[in-house]
Amino acid sequence: MLELLSVRDLKIEATSYPPGEPPKRVTIVDGVSFDLQRGKVLGLIGESGAGKSTIGLSALAYGRGGAEITGGQVLLDGTDILPLGKSGIRRIRGARVCYVAQSAAAAFNPAHRLGDQVVEATVKHGLMTKEEARKRALYLFRVLGLPNPETFGERYPHQVSGGQLQRAMTAMALCSNPELIVFDEPTTALDVTTQIDVLAAIKHAIEETQTAALYITHDLAVVAQISDDIMVLRHGKTVEYGSVQQIIEEPRQDYTRALVNVRQEVRAEAPDQSSALLKVENISAQYSNGFRVLHDVSLHVPKGQTLAVVGESGSGKSTLARVITGLLPPSDGRISFDGKPLTPALKDRSRQELRRIQLIYQMADTAMNPRQTVRDIIGRPLTFYDGLHGAAKTTRVKELLDQIEMGNGFIDRYPAELSGGQKQRVAIARALAAKPELILCDEPTSALDPLVAEGILKLLLKLQEEAHLSYVFITHDIAIVRAIADSVAVMHRGKLVRFGPKSQALSPPFDDYTDLLLKSVPEMEIGWLERVLATRKMESAGN
Repeated sequence: MLELLSVRDLKIEATSYPPGEPPKRVTIVDGVSFDLQRGKVLGLIGESGAGKSTIGLSALAYGRGGAEITGGQVLLDGTDILPLGKSGIRRIRGARVCYVAQSAAAAFNPAHRLGDQVVEATVKHGLMTKEEARKRALYLFRVLGLPNPETFGERYPHQVSGGQLQRAMTAMALCSNPELIVFDEPTTALDVTTQIDVLAAIKHAIEETQTAALYITHDLAVVAQISDDIMVLRHGKTVEYGSVQQIIEEPRQDYTRALVNVRQEVRAEAPDQSSALLKVENISAQYSNGFRVLHDVSLHVPKGQTLAVVGESGSGKSTLARVITGLLPPSDGRISFDGKPLTPALKDRSRQELRRIQLIYQMADTAMNPRQTVRDIIGRPLTFYDGLHGAAKTTRVKELLDQIEMGNGFIDRYPAELSGGQKQRVAIARALAAKPELILCDEPTSALDPLVAEGILKLLLKLQEEAHLSYVFITHDIAIVRAIADSVAVMHRGKLVRFGPKSQALSPPFDDYTDLLLKSVPEMEIGWLERVLATRKMESAGN
């Protein structure tokens, strides 16, 4: 059978700009080869910086961030697309080959409605009329489980949740009926219940249309459900390449075995959770248009302990964090910190109130100024809160780099010169620079591969023990909840449906939503997705 996509001896280089040194060329993908047939999925997996996304983008003859394809071939249906030139490649992109980015928030134009953006490429390539494309988009909105599909396209990007935006981007890629889709971490930002629906929809669409797909991810449990073959990458080279069954059940290389076997240790919860550093009482919140996003939420976080907040996309997890930080003042209820009322709005809070509560964002990439060095990024709160300058500030930055286990060698690097895990460590150091008592962690490991994520979690736990920090840890990963939490809050549609010590919150009897949430956690088992979907179908038929 003729391969739809054949990559041969792919070599990709980029220019590196080491501080204080002349620019130099570095090889970021070195001699990678693989084949992909119609209707099949190849999973690309590996740590941050392994070259996964760079290889995926080569299928569009594109080099991101100054990367240049300097060797090899990318054959689409037998034709090498690399020598086609700009006009030839433009005819392919968005028509025969489409791309689903990891960060949909950065990929959509905030000034245009979602429906117009979903159909734009399909119409511009002349593949469908605008009316036909809109019908196709509506069908895909339904398939992907988007709310109110008939009117969903009328919304703007800022009016939907991150998970909904990611599914809208998947609809945009599928709209033109492409031959090949490159999925770059398409479910990273999704909760586990939504992830199942999106994975099922992607898998169904591939089977129905015989579209081929490259599926880039750091989650082996996910890639095991959707891929036919898996390529494990590290430092731009192939570590192992084989069927999903061979990679998952009989990995041959040590690095692959480490990825397959990584497991978060279950941490015992704190015995006493009665005290409260942070206390949230009967909080409700709404946007300026009057839409209520939080309904009568009450919970607390003891000093030196971790509260994990879980729930599906749009459940109110991140909104709760925004309310606590003052970015969205509550419409009802009150928040107290260390026994004293916390000023509702960020702009009205004192410098001391600001210092005591810090935030670590989900995407370190978008939370850092790319024009600032690590020294500047970590140093800014040192100047703002402590008035440090010059040598004193540099000394403290170095101490913080040691604390996050990176060392002084990174102090003059820019974000683009750091891996995903290193960026997240810098984001942690920036939060620590304020000497906070509470840190809100908004999905800080969701974009990281399992080995790097494990290192970040161990670092956070170590810092908690050393500084007696409290955490509110927003996540959709139940394994992380078991690993780090003392107490758990389950949110659904803006309401708190379950709250208590971890041992109670994650033990039966469950409410219907928590039961669904726990059953939706992917397992490293081939056929798990089909089994879960079949169980859901039987339960639905029984009702």
